[in-house]
Amino acid sequence: MDLKHKSRALTDGPERAAARAQLKGIGYDDEALAKPLIGVANTWIETMPCNFHLRALGAKVKEGIREAGGTPMEFNTIAISDGITMGTEGMKASLVSREVIADSIELVASAHAFDAVIAISACDKTIPATVMALCRLNVPSVMLYGGSIYPGHYNGQRITIQEVFEAIGAHAAGRITDEELTAIEEAASPGAGACGGQFTANTMAMAFQVLGISPFSSGVPAEDPHKVDVAREAGRLVMDVLERGQTPTDIITREALENAIAAVATSGGSTNGVLHLLAVANEMGVDLDIDDFDRISERTPLLCDLKPSGRFVAPDLYAAGGIPVVLKRLKEAGILHENAQTVTGKTVGQHADEARETDGQEVVRPLDDPLKATGGLVILRGNLAPEGCVVKVAGYERRRQTGPARVFESEEDAMAAVRAQGIKPGDVVVIRNEGPAGGPGMREMLAVTAALVGEGLGEEVALLTDGRFSGATHGLMAGHVAPESVRGGPIGIVRDGDEITLDIDARRLDVKLSDDEIAARTKAYRPPDRPAPAAALGKYARLVSSASLGAVTR
Repeated sequence: MDLKHKSRALTDGPERAAARAQLKGIGYDDEALAKPLIGVANTWIETMPCNFHLRALGAKVKEGIREAGGTPMEFNTIAISDGITMGTEGMKASLVSREVIADSIELVASAHAFDAVIAISACDKTIPATVMALCRLNVPSVMLYGGSIYPGHYNGQRITIQEVFEAIGAHAAGRITDEELTAIEEAASPGAGACGGQFTANTMAMAFQVLGISPFSSGVPAEDPHKVDVAREAGRLVMDVLERGQTPTDIITREALENAIAAVATSGGSTNGVLHLLAVANEMGVDLDIDDFDRISERTPLLCDLKPSGRFVAPDLYAAGGIPVVLKRLKEAGILHENAQTVTGKTVGQHADEARETDGQEVVRPLDDPLKATGGLVILRGNLAPEGCVVKVAGYERRRQTGPARVFESEEDAMAAVRAQGIKPGDVVVIRNEGPAGGPGMREMLAVTAALVGEGLGEEVALLTDGRFSGATHGLMAGHVAPESVRGGPIGIVRDGDEITLDIDARRLDVKLSDDEIAARTKAYRPPDRPAPAAALGKYARLVSSASLGAVTR
């Protein structure tokens, strides 16, 4: 293909003299403008450790592009930290930011006629957002993941941000002192990089490597000395992808998405993987629905012993041989669509065959000794979740729970009850009006779930929300339901004391009410009055789809 298949319209011919004049004024000469223009979409920001180091990686990516014969043009977009905004009104912006990031990359890259794009991401929403943008652009593309943080150390134990959130609950319950909480706080996040467990960032990073849009070298931890070499090589790689004329349409197929789902399931990954992979499928026009996740998870063994439910973190997986070892297991199990393409020019099956597994590693279990026979996700349906409820089962053994509802109209109300030790064993905590439109923004409930675990209630209560619960806790049966309360979801009609049953084996989520009672309550339900959201959140609330469709805005 013509390597300047897009940018010629921007740079070539007498009529483009004005554009060339402006570009020459900032350092691009005729030689540079005669080469393919490569967009470097960076999500660097100083508000969080996840993306803090991406400016330096961007510089190395540009070096690789120049070495391979291209002219890089870097641009930045926004990012919102889930971990830092968690439990505040600010976290309503997190999922909204996914759409803003995707929109902004699409607009810049299309307007400036880049011949190829490499996106650099690291935190929970920048990872799927960058891939969504690459799907829309459908030019030769690569997504480079910035890498995981290393674990901290406290009292001889390795800890992550998970332990901080759980320590907050333990502190509220009087189980640890102020000094202990501060010591944990100061130890848990020792540098740059995304949260180390198989939380949303590492779940999506793994999914997109298995999907084929991200090189497997992306798994190198953020502060590993080799990471700068990975970034330079990624710059060279995007030029190779351009020369091959390979686009996201060639890579992101139904089979590739099923591979990514299997990776989420076998790794005990975040339930947010459902939301984001549905959104990517929507961008590509691939027929994928929420029940596909249950089908694939049911036939995929849980093999990765990763936090929050396991022992290890992402740098341990890298040391064990990385995501190719996961591919190797999926291929052995007959689950991998091994002919799916990747940006490296090899198929995922070839990468599985080339896996170099570290002798004696314990992070990825052998196929004949899984942690569980089935994967870490299930989809429930029932009179409380007619569009589905995503439940993560990697971190607990309970298969059924029945209990009285404890209903809260916001995350803050629920957190206040937890802090007051008002949640009792056997309760089913219901948090509503936190969905994509009702929040707006679909906040995660990590502060609540972690506090419950920290108080020692993780094995004894369940939680339901029309927002999101985080995968960053273990032992707690929790699910997020669709549709949400403000759009007629039956979660809106639940009252304190109503009997709710979560049944994993039956794939059911039900409240013990007659159809007539549900209909009457639905007719009478009115969401609580809240101040009107600001412009960006209000626009999102009007446009966003159900979470069962990926919470997309088109």
